[in-house]
Amino acid sequence: MATEEALKQAEDVADRVLRQSKHVLPHLAHLFLVATFLEDGFRMFFQWSEQRDYIESTWSCGSIFANLFVILNLGGQLAGGILVMIRVKVEIGVGVLFGVVLLQTLAYSILWNFHFFLRNLALTGGLVLLMAEIRDEGKTMFAGVPSVGGNKSRTYMQLTGRLLLVLMFLTVFSFDDLAHTIFFVIGLCLVLLVAIGFKAKLSALVLTVILFVGNLLINDWWSLPMNSPLRDFIKYDFFQMLSVIGGLLLVVALGPGGVSFDEHKKQW
Repeated sequence: MATEEALKQAEDVADRVLRQSKHVLPHLAHLFLVATFLEDGFRMFFQWSEQRDYIESTWSCGSIFANLFVILNLGGQLAGGILVMIRVKVEIGVGVLFGVVLLQTLAYSILWNFHFFLRNLALTGGLVLLMAEIRDEGKTMFAGVPSVGGNKSRTYMQLTGRLLLVLMFLTVFSFDDLAHTIFFVIGLCLVLLVAIGFKAKLSALVLTVILFVGNLLINDWWSLPMNSPLRDFIKYDFFQMLSVIGGLLLVVALGPGGVSFDEHKKQW
């Protein structure tokens, strides 16, 4: 009973926070979600020659195709991210970002790196949740008449997005010391709750806070010298985590969707 009462109080606090931030939360989620694309787009602009040389040497494709890759990658990330941010042609923007993730997965051989592959899947999960958000609510065959099948595509998008999103957590766990072990155990419990959609909004909100604080403490790229070789790697990790946090904020804003324990509880 004490546990149920504590959960009820925590949910009440979360609901108050959500009501007060309902106009800000979606915009913050969008900003965080596209952060890694915008950062990577600007980084490619300032490191054009390095990116071109890497693609040219890896794929032996010549400078023309290597430059074309950089242009497509850079332009796609900036254009797609900006479209999502300004809420104009969002479907096109998300589609472009999907294309960028696929292009990078193939060009940088991410398929063969399990760690980075999981991160790309998690990033894809955030984009799927963004697509779910912009789906027309209850498309109709006739004005005012619900369409057959309701909004199933949106529901399954939310499920897919949740399942993919939590994969990011598998890339950050560590058992180096007691503190890291406790962090992993608590985080794993929250991740599982988000995945199955049980107390999903509360779990996603708590997980968001934990990951945000952990991201600031662990991936503090701004504290490294400008010429440090680790700076770009840690900066990359920071913005990727920020994008996953954006996806979690969409779970907080939208809820888990129809395929979840929370939704089934309403029908019991």
